[in-house]
Amino acid sequence: MSNAIDVIQKRSSSRGYTPEPLTEEELNTLLHAGLQAPTAANKQEIHFTVLKGDNPILKELEEEKNRLRGLTAQTHNFYYEAPTVVILSADSTYKWSPLDAGIAVENMALAAEELGLGSLIIGCIYDALRGEKKEYFSKALQFPEQYEYEIAIAFGHKSVSKEPHTYDLQAQVTFL
Repeated sequence: MSNAIDVIQKRSSSRGYTPEPLTEEELNTLLHAGLQAPTAANKQEIHFTVLKGDNPILKELEEEKNRLRGLTAQTHNFYYEAPTVVILSADSTYKWSPLDAGIAVENMALAAEELGLGSLIIGCIYDALRGEKKEYFSKALQFPEQYEYEIAIAFGHKSVSKEPHTYDLQAQVTFL
């Protein structure tokens, strides 16, 4: 097992997956990593909707995203054909829900890296899930009442590799 710093340093967004599905054990590990994330006041208001990559609602989300952005069909969909997509929704009345969902999705991304899987944190469907079709998508994705989309993540076995991003400590950090 790696240590946390090694996993953080190795993790990068995966934009290519094999068709091999996740095992039940892999999926359960990822979900538990998200569920174990801390939430403000321990509210535990994050809901996880798990979809197989061939679920028709994902195609509808892709079409709506493209329509709102004025795009024609892309060479890949928003989840890069990953075999599993998890959409996180949360209590729309709780101001800390976006932050809590972000923490949960990062836990899941790091767990995926530890398992040797790829992951891609997804925000690009925000307008599609929060726009004029919000109620339709919320119902189709079985979000709990008063919940709304916060963030999503795709998982699968990597078919391409990418180096982790670089950063500029001097420009991005201020010490006081």
